[in-house]
Amino acid sequence: MKIAKIEAFVLSNQLKETFSFSQWTYSERRICIVKITTDEGLCGWGEGYGPADLIKTGIKLVTPLLIGENPLENETLWHKMYRKTLDFARRGVLAASISAIDVALWDIKGKVFNQPVSVLMGGQHRKWVIPYATGLYFSESDNLTVKLVDEACSYVDQGFKAIKMKVGLSVTQDIALVKAVRKAIGNDIELMVDSNHAYSLREATALSKAIEQYDIGWFEEPVSPEYYHQYRELRSKTTIPIAGGECEYLRYGFQTLLENNCVDILQVDICGAGGLSEAKRICTLANTRGIEIIPHVWGTGIAFHAALHFIANQEPIPGRLHPPDMYIEYDRTENEIRESLTVPSIQMKNGCIDIPQRPGLGITVDEEVVRNFSSEILI
Repeated sequence: MKIAKIEAFVLSNQLKETFSFSQWTYSERRICIVKITTDEGLCGWGEGYGPADLIKTGIKLVTPLLIGENPLENETLWHKMYRKTLDFARRGVLAASISAIDVALWDIKGKVFNQPVSVLMGGQHRKWVIPYATGLYFSESDNLTVKLVDEACSYVDQGFKAIKMKVGLSVTQDIALVKAVRKAIGNDIELMVDSNHAYSLREATALSKAIEQYDIGWFEEPVSPEYYHQYRELRSKTTIPIAGGECEYLRYGFQTLLENNCVDILQVDICGAGGLSEAKRICTLANTRGIEIIPHVWGTGIAFHAALHFIANQEPIPGRLHPPDMYIEYDRTENEIRESLTVPSIQMKNGCIDIPQRPGLGITVDEEVVRNFSSEILI
């Protein structure tokens, strides 16, 4: 069996309502996905996290290395792509191009052996995970507090057991918003905050101290990802677990985070940091230091299902009779592409989502939806 064709698609959709976080405002969803087809007619799907048009260009760059190769040799192919991009893209968007292809190769591998990806990765340590609702972004509103409280309560009503909200407007505003949300959802719902590296160390420390009383599950990207020493220092100044890593790439970037004792929780993005193959290597690094991994997830059902398989395969560290629950990020902001691209649709029951048991990623991509949201085909 050989790789016969690689196609990349940029899917885009204008949002009905814009929303913002501490850095930018979103008015459009724009996502790059890839389809790899073998000479036997099998196909696998992957997705890249980041600037879609650049990821598509990166896929085009490495495609000649892959045509005619055996898709089951995914680690060998990963290394060829890594070597091709090493001299000028050790970090960043080309790692996302590699990630998209790697996820698609795992999808093919699962279909060849008629097994879920997580089984081929070594096995499923769990059959379900707990999704946390990512939302509570900023938007134009006469009363942002009321809007965010209503949104948070809607997630509770839907059955979510955990919610992540955005912070980063200002320390004073953040404190008031966190207080209001915690009061509204009660103490039984896990609440996390994410500033998308909006703050200086001084500001992040002040915010952490002020919201410790609201039982925060973690403080995500409190400071710039460039400042490893600030991550380490903040950890020593707060009881809130510190999370980060969505801006890191490959095992080498995550090794830097680990060596500097930056985080309590690593947030590898499978579709950006090197794919499932590299995420498994990163997981091994984290395990040697007893650091938890809860992956960052953003995009379509392809990325979500890749994360489900990755989480299923993670060893419980430390092992015990009743392992703790594992979380998966479930973005709840507007995304028509995510809602329609893959089947079966994501189903939450009793606050949990089952690990897929179908071959490959466990999904089928609706190619009519691909056509509806894309403008052209790469190859």
